Amino acid sequence: MKFIHLADLHLGKRVNEFSMLEDQEYILRQILGIIDDEGPDGVIIAGDVYDKSVPPAEAVRLFDDFLVRLSGRGLQVFVISGNHDSADRIAFGGRLMELSGIHLSPVYDGTVAPHVLEDGFGPVHVWMLPFIKPAHARLCFPEEEILSYTDAIGAAVSHMAVDPSVRNVLITHQFVTGAERSESEEISVGGTDNVDASVFEGFDYVALGHLHKPQNAAGERIRYSGSPLKYSFSEKDHEKSVTVVELKEKGNLIVRTVKLTPRRDLREIRGTYDGLTLRASWENTAREDYLHIILTDEEDVPDAVARLRTVYPNLMKLDYDNTRTRASGSPENAEEEGRKTEMELFAELYEKQNGRPMTEEQRKLSLSLLERLKEENA
Repeated sequence: MKFIHLADLHLGKRVNEFSMLEDQEYILRQILGIIDDEGPDGVIIAGDVYDKSVPPAEAVRLFDDFLVRLSGRGLQVFVISGNHDSADRIAFGGRLMELSGIHLSPVYDGTVAPHVLEDGFGPVHVWMLPFIKPAHARLCFPEEEILSYTDAIGAAVSHMAVDPSVRNVLITHQFVTGAERSESEEISVGGTDNVDASVFEGFDYVALGHLHKPQNAAGERIRYSGSPLKYSFSEKDHEKSVTVVELKEKGNLIVRTVKLTPRRDLREIRGTYDGLTLRASWENTAREDYLHIILTDEEDVPDAVARLRTVYPNLMKLDYDNTRTRASGSPENAEEEGRKTEMELFAELYEKQNGRPMTEEQRKLSLSLLERLKEENA
């Protein structure tokens, strides 16, 4: 049984106020080409189909076109909602789409039934668990003590009645402890959204969404396919891909990747204003990429963004790295500061205000209050 594993399309996303829709349409066409070459039995989309819970109409039309093209290929398609999606909107029309082989995760109510596929080695059970928080799980399982994301996912899995004698594939959207984040992902307070990989023990493959870097989590059996495009400059060194998963007989798993090439790359370049404008004259194709430019001129260049955009039209971000900025803090330090969690920032503020760090009891109370506020405002 062969699957193409995708996730984190974030259709409709804007990066530094630049719409990514053209780039997303381009990469989806490329993914269709890979699907045609690979001939899979199914396609998995592991959440964050859209970038917002109320996506723009253009993003909805783009996803609709993608699903129509997939269904026209006679594939089984499995789509779950992620933390950026509205679970209700992803679920809409799901029972009708089942007839076309398009399986949309319903709003989670504590029950998950498998979709059963067959090949020469027997059945494969595909389980679709959309993004859930501990608050969701507590509503479904009030008799159980659910304090963490690990508790929530563990409870959900324990109520699935997974048959370990057959091959089982789980599709879900969570942050597995130890995996590597990017700055374009939503970070929960103090890392409280961590899920321990042990809750996935009964599955032959876990198709994850949420983190944008393609990576394994606790071995290749548990994997993030990553986003198909770079959505922040923290991802500038990522090599984006789709994951190809083949389940042979029970216990025989083959996982590999197929590289994706974007219409425009997202890169960081540095140099003096004069040097970079000269470079643009011979760097014809790369000048169309989305760029973070770091100028090393000692003096600020008047109207630098507008002037640089005449030769680098997709300049997204401009910083300086010189004697003045190094004295006040480098661009790299500023980016690191931006990746801190709310809890880390609050703890730093507390220490500055009180002249001493928080106690462990204060930290636990603060984490609990911050997480409760976040759940209430979700």
